[in-house]
Amino acid sequence: VSGRYSYDGLDRILHEKARLGILTCLVAHPEGLLFNDLKDLCNLTDGNLSRHLQALHQHQIVEIFKNQEQKRPQTLCRISAEGREKFLAYLEELNRVLQDAETTAKNLNQIQAVPPGWAPA
Repeated sequence: VSGRYSYDGLDRILHEKARLGILTCLVAHPEGLLFNDLKDLCNLTDGNLSRHLQALHQHQIVEIFKNQEQKRPQTLCRISAEGREKFLAYLEELNRVLQDAETTAKNLNQIQAVPPGWAPA
């Protein structure tokens, strides 16, 4: 089958390490999280989290809300309905990757010998 292992469902916008952490955190907190709480849970800097949230917001994966509390600006972040659907589809594709890798690893008892005539590069 052509492209059997291409895993087209691994959306690049979601597949980045920090964004994967952000989305997993937001799925676990559907009511949303304040920026600083999200930053701490994902171990990111202000600038790094801002940049990733901006990219996710541009793709309508997260929603961002602003508020003032005691004259201090606050930002609430939460996953959007569309973002949740995309993330769940991404997880299904990632699960397929894991199943393929596990099946292959179990079927390979040992590393096969290189066919005659081939030399190390």
